[in-house]
Parts: sequence; structure tokens; C-alpha cells
Amino acid sequence: MSFKLPDRDELRGIAAELGRPLDDVAADALLAFMRPFELGFAYLEQESAALPPVRYPQRSFRFPEPEENSLGAWYVQTEIVGAPSGLLQGKRIAVKDNMFVADVPMTYGAGFVAGLQPEFDASVVTRVLDAGATLAGKTVCEYLCLHGGSTTSSTGFVRNPHDPAYSAGGSSSGSAALVVTGEIDMALGTDQAGSVRIPCSWSGAVGMKATHGLVPYTGIAGLEATMDHVGPITANVADNALLLEVLAGHDGLDGRQRQIVVRPYTQFLDEPVTGMKIGVVREGFEHPQSSPVVNDCVRAAAARFSELGADVDEISIPMHFPGIAIWSGLLMEPVWHSLNNGGVQFNVDTMYSRAFVDAMHDWQSRAGRVPVNILMVMLFGRYMERFGGQYYARARNLLPRLRHAYDQALGVCDLLLLPTTITQASRLPASPAELTDEHIVADLFNTSGNACQFDATGHPALSVPCGMQDGLPVGMMLVGKAFDEGTVYRAASAFERAAGFVSA
Repeated sequence: MSFKLPDRDELRGIAAELGRPLDDVAADALLAFMRPFELGFAYLEQESAALPPVRYPQRSFRFPEPEENSLGAWYVQTEIVGAPSGLLQGKRIAVKDNMFVADVPMTYGAGFVAGLQPEFDASVVTRVLDAGATLAGKTVCEYLCLHGGSTTSSTGFVRNPHDPAYSAGGSSSGSAALVVTGEIDMALGTDQAGSVRIPCSWSGAVGMKATHGLVPYTGIAGLEATMDHVGPITANVADNALLLEVLAGHDGLDGRQRQIVVRPYTQFLDEPVTGMKIGVVREGFEHPQSSPVVNDCVRAAAARFSELGADVDEISIPMHFPGIAIWSGLLMEPVWHSLNNGGVQFNVDTMYSRAFVDAMHDWQSRAGRVPVNILMVMLFGRYMERFGGQYYARARNLLPRLRHAYDQALGVCDLLLLPTTITQASRLPASPAELTDEHIVADLFNTSGNACQFDATGHPALSVPCGMQDGLPVGMMLVGKAFDEGTVYRAASAFERAAGFVSA
């Protein structure tokens, strides 16, 4: 649809909505003043942007048959072959279905955008192909990536690889599930409230939410730019560190990347943890819904670090609980505005797919019945408009206090340790027809209580399996200083070797 200025009556109607009534003379004068913008927007329509080139154009795709997709974790399968050599040579990698892969379908977990094919590859997709990997396909994600369970995608449930009667966790649901089954070697997910770490905790994979900005987010559907993270999901710590080495660094296109520090993460893997100081965050075990089974398993993992020579002590960070409120104040309104604007995030220096923006335009009129969590975001976001951004501003002003609380603890500790999720995987309903709003909301609130704070503060946080209870994994989270992913990997690798617990 070509841009044109409103006519006189339209402009008067808009003015009346804003409480600024215009007569015909004033309306005509304002339209004349606006005429240069019409010319400028005509230029924007005619000019083509220099989008990132598609370096590996030989590509095709197919949708898996049900018997090939028993966990419901695949959205679409591909066989895009990357460079003939590199750090990931021979690795088969899949990416979450909110990442752009040129000429390959994308749904963002929501059926109303079916048929969308972006024009360019996300920077992280190009990087894994440049490193010699083969892109095996796209994994199912939750509806608009806004859920910590695995029940809201338009394609149906994603099932836990250890027990299909249970949830895989979300919103990077399929990525974690397929890594654990071994159908792929590695995967990519995104994280704004724990969406890399939650499914890794529930499904039994290793997932890193690196320091904010370390990995470029270009070419990925975002929710809130200051909390948009993309990260590696793997079966073991060594693969995770290797994949982060490939992903990390400036791409020259993503304004989220400022003063980042990149390190050779695999070089930290064999270092002992003797003398390392690890703070076990008391509050991470004290949520009202905290599972004693999870708490006991994570505390036993902390004790294993003591056996390895680390100095492990319980510490208190009282801001951990209020951090959830700060995160929610930072996320709810921006997410609503982003979705309401067709997925466009204003004031973000990045590249957009016109195909994606077109597919997301006026999505609410085409979405039909949305999951209750999406409806809640829509209604809450619209309601919050009457407060004029007051609560976002309050949360933004409190964020330095939250970041300082963790930094203060990390000033005396090398790492923080706590459960990734406060419960194990939830049991799925018997069928999608039996899914209730209450189930969706329970998974929404029971998954991110220890994870979301670090999306707000930007600290690196890794979920690593630390045990099995009743046939389901338990995840332990290690949190480090900004851009100190190497120390996180050092500790996780030592634990993995000692515990012998590797995703399988």
C-alpha cells in the first residue's frame, strides 16, 4: 500500500481523537505543511535497502511427516550446507523459528504468519554456515515467543525428550528437545525471560544466555531490545563454548552491541575450579512454588563444587525477588508496542525484513483466538497506555540498583549459583483440546522466577543439567560477571566432568 497523506476529513477526525479539533482552513494548512513528508515517504518506498547478502543460496525445505516429528519439535527441515571447513565442520544445527532464514518459511509460533519467507539470513545463521555447519532446519517456538511452557505454538505441543507426557519448556521449545534427542548437534534459541535456559532446564540441555549484546540479534524477531538475547543450546558444555565462539562479536548491524568483549571460550574448559568462589543465592530457592526436589538437587550440585576445591557459600541478594517486578515493568509495555507495531522496535539500530513486517501488519485482525498469555499482554499493554510510560520509567530507574546488587555479590564471588527453574517440567494435558488457560498461566509464572532478572541486567547465565529426579532433568544456573562467560564455562565444564551428567 503506497503512502499518502490523509484527506481533510481524515485529518480532522484524527485531530478530534487527539482532542485538537480543526476547521477546514486549519486542516488544509496542516496538510500543506505535511506535503514534504509525503515526498520523503515516496522516496522510502522506491529505494531498495542493502540487506545482508545470502551467502549460501542453494537451499530447499520440507515439512516433516508426523512420524518424523514425534516430539512436535520440528517446524521445517532444510539441508543448507555451509562453508567447506570451519570450527563447526560436520555439525548439524537448527535454529528457533523466530530467526530469519532466507527463502525458508517462518511462523514465529503463530499460524497467522504462515507463508512468510524472509529475504535475508540472521547474522547468527550466516555465522554458523560460515563456520562449516549444515543448517538442518527450524525448530518450533512458542506463540510469538511469549511462554515458558511448550503448549502455545500454533503447530501444537512440543514434548519433553525424556518423557513425552511432559513439557519441553519454552519458548525455545523445539531447539532444546531436538538437541537432547540427538537429531541435531546444536541449536540456537532466544531469551528475554529465560527462553534459552528454561527449556534447557526442563529438557536436560546446556543453554547459555550470554552477556547482552555479545551475540548479534540482527535478523531475529525481537520483543524488547534491551533484553533481546540469542544463545547456543547444546548437549554438553564444550559444544556450547565452541558455538559461542562462532556466534560472538560485532556484526556491524546491531545497535545492541556496544563495547563488547569476546574471549576464546573453549580455552577455559579444562581449568580447575580450585579456589573459585561460588555464591549460592538463597533467594533462588525460596519462591512460594519452589520444588524441594529441585532445591535438593541443585544444593547437591553446589556441594560437588566444594568437593572440586571451590569455596562455596550461601549468600543473600534481597533484590532478587523485586528483580521480577523490575523485569516486568521493563518488558510488558515495550512488548505490547512492538507487537502492536507489527514487530517493529522503534529506536533500535538494526535491519528489518520487509516480508516479516508485512506479515505482522494488522496481525490482531488475523490471529483469531490467541493463547491467554498473549491476550493478557494485549489487554495489559493497552491498559498501561493510560499511565503514559510511568511504570516503564520507574522500572528503568530501578534497574541500576538491581544490576548493582548482583555486581556487588560478584565482586566477592566468581559466580552465582541457583536453580534455573524452580520446578521440573510440568505434565502436559492429554491433548491440545484439554489445554486450559490456567495451565498456560501456571507455566508462564513458574518458569522464569530465577531467569528473567538476568535478561534485565544483561549478566551471562548458563543452565547446565545437574541431575535427574523421577525421570526428568533438573537444571542448575551459573551466573557470571558481564563478558565473563569463560569463567561460567570453566565451572560448568568441571562440574560436568565430575558429575558425568551430559544430555543424552
